[in-house]
Amino acid sequence: MTEQLGTEAAARVSDVLLAFLQGPRSLGVSALARELGLSKAVVHRILQTLVHRGLLTSHLSTREYHLGPAAAALGARALRESDLRTVAMPVLRELQQATSETTTVSALVPGGRVYLDQVESAKEIKMTVEVGRRFPLHAGSSSTSILAFLPTAQQEEVLAGRLDALTKRTIVDPGLLRDRLTEVRRTGVAQSDGERQAGAGSVAAPVFGVDGSVQGAISVCGPADRVGPAARERFVPLLVDAADRISRGMGWHGGLPHHEGTR
Repeated sequence: MTEQLGTEAAARVSDVLLAFLQGPRSLGVSALARELGLSKAVVHRILQTLVHRGLLTSHLSTREYHLGPAAAALGARALRESDLRTVAMPVLRELQQATSETTTVSALVPGGRVYLDQVESAKEIKMTVEVGRRFPLHAGSSSTSILAFLPTAQQEEVLAGRLDALTKRTIVDPGLLRDRLTEVRRTGVAQSDGERQAGAGSVAAPVFGVDGSVQGAISVCGPADRVGPAARERFVPLLVDAADRISRGMGWHGGLPHHEGTR
């Protein structure tokens, strides 16, 4: 019984911290309590503990909280030690040179995915991404290229959950999204016209670990008027080759893994 209570307490603390990976940078007790389904008293106690440990910082004037210096240090350490980022960055630099657009690498995390890093385009008008922020798996090319290669049970969990419209082009119908994932599995790439960020175009491919499980994705992205359908098709061979090189660097040597949902 004591072990179970300890596990539940640790899960609550983790959920509070993870809530700061998406949405507003500052959150209050009421917003967190609503989002997590916890009482305000419980959330307040957790927040005070996290502030004391330096993982969160509080604003006395707004009574809201944001990630603190200890959380930033943990994030920086995690980025430095990420095998996926280490393997991907040299390949992304080459891909950026070949496409002249911004290239990114994302990692699968609980509840979505996060950008680990990017190599920005040298052009004056370009797309940049927010490293470290959690994004949902149903919107955009990087997200759907990951979602398409997750086990069926995990896919269905996402499809049965909240499918918020991040832009007017976000696909929020589960049936249409299933069709999209089938096409991504067939081609090995996912394309987006402003599904996650209005005015942006992107194409992404999944990367796999030593056991063939999807670890994340890489993408080429930029303003929609430059990274439209024709440009994305030109980028596909370069992107697929880059993703394959990164997957091999992660220990995977089998091409696109078979997906259990297609059996």
